Amino acid sequence: MSPNNSIKAIIFDFGGVLVDWDPRNLYQAYFPNQPEALNDFLEEVGFAAWNARQDGGRSFAEGVAELSARFPHRAELIRAYAENWTASIRGEIAGTVEILYELKAQGYPLYGLSNWSAETFPLVKDEYAFFKEFDKIIISGEVKLIKPDPAIYRLLLQHIQRPAAECLFIDDSPVNIAAAKELGFQTHRFQSPKALGDELKERLPK
Repeated sequence: MSPNNSIKAIIFDFGGVLVDWDPRNLYQAYFPNQPEALNDFLEEVGFAAWNARQDGGRSFAEGVAELSARFPHRAELIRAYAENWTASIRGEIAGTVEILYELKAQGYPLYGLSNWSAETFPLVKDEYAFFKEFDKIIISGEVKLIKPDPAIYRLLLQHIQRPAAECLFIDDSPVNIAAAKELGFQTHRFQSPKALGDELKERLPK
């Protein structure tokens, strides 16, 4: 792949790309050495879809009440996620953060586009210095739009003031990547800092 001079802005997802977020990080304490039981619980309550509603703007109080009513025998575990949410993040993904700083030093405008609850993002945004490097951050829970809805990508483009073709979008979700491609973004599906770094070396001018 030859260097690409058309990339004028770079967009990062957060969870799974810059920070090690996973509900299993929190729930391992409740299912010690029981990964299958933990996964069974997450699947039973439909955790991913439920959590996405908070990412889309629903309050945790409403979400916990709704899911606990449907799964009363799991109510304590459901509450535990809201009450101990910060335990779902193990820290930053150092290799990606290093790349972020390198891109900033090279003069690239940086943007964040993350599916994240408006209630929980404030709990970490001041804890990690790299969040200050972004020119603009769009949090799904704040705008009440959620990837892969095309509307949230278009909202970001309004802030960037560039066409999608000039933006590189980095996300670990295949669905979110597919939606970005449909809108004309250049994309990288994140799997590791090394893979991202290697591709950027090929795609960006020296």
